[in-house]
Amino acid sequence: MQILNTKQTIDFMSKSKLALILSAIVLLISIASLATRGLNLGIDFTGGTLVEVGYTESADLPQVRSALEGAGFEGATVQHFGTSQDVLIRLSPRQSEGKADISSEVLSALESGGQDVEMRRIEFVGPQVGDELTEDGGLAMLAALFGILIYVYFRFEIRFSLGAVIALVHDVVITLGIFSIFQFDFDLSVLAAILAVIGYSLNDTIVVYDRIRENFRKVRKGTAVEVINRSITQTLARTLVTSLTTLLVLTALFSFGGEIIHGFSQALIIGVLVGTYSSIYVASSSILMLGVSKADLMPVEKEGADLDSVP
Repeated sequence: MQILNTKQTIDFMSKSKLALILSAIVLLISIASLATRGLNLGIDFTGGTLVEVGYTESADLPQVRSALEGAGFEGATVQHFGTSQDVLIRLSPRQSEGKADISSEVLSALESGGQDVEMRRIEFVGPQVGDELTEDGGLAMLAALFGILIYVYFRFEIRFSLGAVIALVHDVVITLGIFSIFQFDFDLSVLAAILAVIGYSLNDTIVVYDRIRENFRKVRKGTAVEVINRSITQTLARTLVTSLTTLLVLTALFSFGGEIIHGFSQALIIGVLVGTYSSIYVASSSILMLGVSKADLMPVEKEGADLDSVP
């Protein structure tokens, strides 16, 4: 058994109320944005046609949009894709035409402006497939959260399980909220990143929870707040090093990986930052509010254990 040395700890929990207020505000903003604006779903979910074209000179997006509308492609979304010469076009579903017909029509409409246009790629997703992916993606996140609830329950106890799920829901909602607020593209790669964020955040939370449980059993004196502060302090170096090295890789992917994995790396960067914060404040504060104590974590003594030691 050890006596707690408070001089070696950082008082994280003294800022827990402020952190929870900040989290509550960001969560409310995220939920409001998701409810009113929703996510800027890609064609993976909505269905439609994705066309990437290349110009020999800088492309004028309003002119491109006007040319597409003149050819009957109403509501087309047009944006630069990497450079000012590369253009990404999203078209609403058109069931009466095939990929080849749409490709030739788009190319003809764009070449009518007098510029040379190269067709880079074209992808088509039917609306039924998009609906199935939306439903399956939502079910995948719910299944992941439920599985984590069960895993942490058997690994620790119910208060830790609820605390871990609260932290994970916090991370997912805020990450989705940021994508909603800024209307970043949300496609299958971003959904995969959200699931990866769940795993990353859980890993950080489990490390902190392991140390909390260990210190509750080892430390002779000290309140629950002091034990949690000490546990977070002891795991802080590991948390920061892991997060920083992960962010270095993700920043390189975001900057040099190209537009294909732009959304994936962007979602992971947001998720890692939010997950690191939540493993320090949200997860630990949650179990504190749920009333965790040393008695909850002490190993259960078997009946008659004292008799077994008698010769």
